[in-house]
Amino acid sequence: MPPAAPSFELLSGADESPVILHVPHSAREIPPAVRAGILLDGPALERELDHITDAHTARIAAEAARSAAVAPWRFVNRLSRLVIDPERFPDEREEMLAVGMGAVYTGTTHREALRAPDTDPGPLVERYFRPYAQAMTEAVADRLAVTGRAVIVDVHSYPAEPLPYELHGEGPRPAVCLGTDPFHTPPALLSAAREAFAGCGGTGLDSPFAGTYVPLEFYGKDARVSALMVEIRRDTYMTEPGGPAGPGLTRLAEALAALVDAVPR
Repeated sequence: MPPAAPSFELLSGADESPVILHVPHSAREIPPAVRAGILLDGPALERELDHITDAHTARIAAEAARSAAVAPWRFVNRLSRLVIDPERFPDEREEMLAVGMGAVYTGTTHREALRAPDTDPGPLVERYFRPYAQAMTEAVADRLAVTGRAVIVDVHSYPAEPLPYELHGEGPRPAVCLGTDPFHTPPALLSAAREAFAGCGGTGLDSPFAGTYVPLEFYGKDARVSALMVEIRRDTYMTEPGGPAGPGLTRLAEALAALVDAVPR
């Protein structure tokens, strides 16, 4: 039986653009067969989706793509991260396994049970995680083949107040947190991001979330693949948790477009 919605979508940008805006956590869709394995009742699941979803980030990326002088590519997850989280390591390297949030979550944002603790992640990993990872790998390979490099900009959001599942929630929570990787985040990309988001309430570095997403085929191996994570604090553009977007969204989309345009071609 096919999924209730496409798992992901690659939206074309300009041929000459090396930039891929990656939006992994913006959707709320859960296929019925996956929903059957989730322990929460309807209202509790809606509350969890409010907390865990990076609401409106697909819209921020879409508006940025329309505003940019050279349109970036967009890779958008169309299913909730409660199906699979495409940015987790699918093995014991993943530190979020400590709170039941590996590639397949068994715990909630408030450290309650989402799935049975003995849930086998294998079927969901095979059906959703691996095809997603392969498609993202191919998207990056295509940008390398056409432009000679790829620049992945991860578009996320996070709550103004830490949630119990956060492993590093005690640090600063700036309006825009820039997540970096020592191998894949060149200083010029980080500098461009700081400048682009300077008017959005201030930026911080790797707190409360750190790191970047790079497909494993390239991770730590290919310096032609650059990456930066953009984590936007939700109270700067929406009503928390899970509420409507406000006027801050447009300002953030314009800043993201400025970052895209600052990437040399």
